Amino acid sequence: MKNFRIKNISLAIAILGGSFMINSCIDDLKQEPITEITAASLYKDFGNYKNLLAKLYGGIAVGGQAGGDGQGDIADIDGGFSNYMRLMYYMQEITTDEAVIGWNDGTLPEFHKMSWTPANEFNNAMYFRLYTEVAFCNEFIKNTTDEMLNLNGISGANIDEAKAMRAEAKFLRAQAYYHLLDLYGNVPFVDETTFGTVPKQIMRADLFKYVESELLASANDLKPARSNEYGRLDKGAAWTLLAKLYLNAKVYTGAERNADVITYTEKVIGAGYTLNSSYANLFLADNHLNNPENIFSIVYDGARTQTNGGTTFMVHAAIGGTMKPAEFGVNGGWGGIRTTKAFVQKFENSDLRGRFYKDGQTLEINDLGNFNDGYAFIKYKNVKSTGAPGVDDNWVEADLAVYRLADVYLMYAEAVVRGGGGSMATAVSYVNALRARANASSISVLDLNFILDERARELSWENTRRTDLIRFGKFTSSAYLWPWKGNVKEGVAVGEYRNLFPIPNNDLVVNPNLKQNPGY
Repeated sequence: MKNFRIKNISLAIAILGGSFMINSCIDDLKQEPITEITAASLYKDFGNYKNLLAKLYGGIAVGGQAGGDGQGDIADIDGGFSNYMRLMYYMQEITTDEAVIGWNDGTLPEFHKMSWTPANEFNNAMYFRLYTEVAFCNEFIKNTTDEMLNLNGISGANIDEAKAMRAEAKFLRAQAYYHLLDLYGNVPFVDETTFGTVPKQIMRADLFKYVESELLASANDLKPARSNEYGRLDKGAAWTLLAKLYLNAKVYTGAERNADVITYTEKVIGAGYTLNSSYANLFLADNHLNNPENIFSIVYDGARTQTNGGTTFMVHAAIGGTMKPAEFGVNGGWGGIRTTKAFVQKFENSDLRGRFYKDGQTLEINDLGNFNDGYAFIKYKNVKSTGAPGVDDNWVEADLAVYRLADVYLMYAEAVVRGGGGSMATAVSYVNALRARANASSISVLDLNFILDERARELSWENTRRTDLIRFGKFTSSAYLWPWKGNVKEGVAVGEYRNLFPIPNNDLVVNPNLKQNPGY
């Protein structure tokens, strides 16, 4: 049984009441969540705390406050389209060599063509989704300070549990700000102390320091690695996100922090996580079982977490053409996402990670809107390791890994090659462990280009690719081209300003403190 099911979100929604109808950071982040029951009464009963916390986790799992993303959290866009992780996939994967999408929904085609504007509704939904998560976290953090716990009469063992929950909320807020830092750079800043004020813009380097400090603080108070309920955060997750932050420090601040990457990856590796023996099993409907590799996963159960985002999107959207949906445990395909020739060519024939569906598909992409152009890519399935289907043939129950040990191994290896310290022999052994699992040939020498390609092979479609390409100087430049980059079939360089997404126009209009990112 999955432990921390988002079924808890239903009571949390009833408690928090209503939805954030986000139209601007100012209008909505100035106010507290609309409630029929006051926070003062809610937080006096410790029995409510887990349900309130579940809403924060629910903010990254589902897109609305009713089944199937109904009562969406974000205004003016379908709740399924505004799902946190689905939007992350659009921005981190469809903008790269790893994925193209065939749908012509609104401005969605702009992502692979790298032609997005500040009016792009999916860019805007991502921005406001992140601030919705920040707002939910702020409310929980504000009401669980030591002072508030004392005022509300929380005592005994409940005090320690409440502090651990507050650390989880602080992590989730820091994670949202990490994504804002990565995607947008200089952004509005709000925390639990700034209700009722017009948000000021924080510079990227300062936001880096804030995220770092919040993660360090969270790591102190979170439960030990691998000791919390499945689906909840612990120290291992905080150390992993710190390593990611430091790995990208030069992009964010101009200064390398690779020695810190070594420090925190070693903490994670030393905490007892181990690789799953089967790569394919990491992405199946029972991937919560016997899986010592995943550090933090978003929990789906197919019955009470009904969303058109998450793994439901990952499975359905990747099926089309002559593919048989029943083999993936679902009732149909959406004919959307495939991959490019540049990505396909990174794999050896024996590499079990390169699971491409070719029947009826062409390697070349002449028409981005035609599902048959481009190989389909098999990642998630709504099928268990036993071969049995998931509990529902529409809503997928495979959990979505946010952080896993394989990424930590590759971060360690990259930091070693970049001069952060550590051991080259150990780095090579970690990479070879991943390659052995994938039935790929072993290597004896590591260089940065190899690591970038290995990250693509191991972490494909796991929302890392755009950030990786930027760190290696290959996202916008001519140093690496892929089909339809820059809206040209062979690929062309685009303006460097596209290393950041634009702040939505409708936030700039209402907040005089904000300045748009250059180029937009």
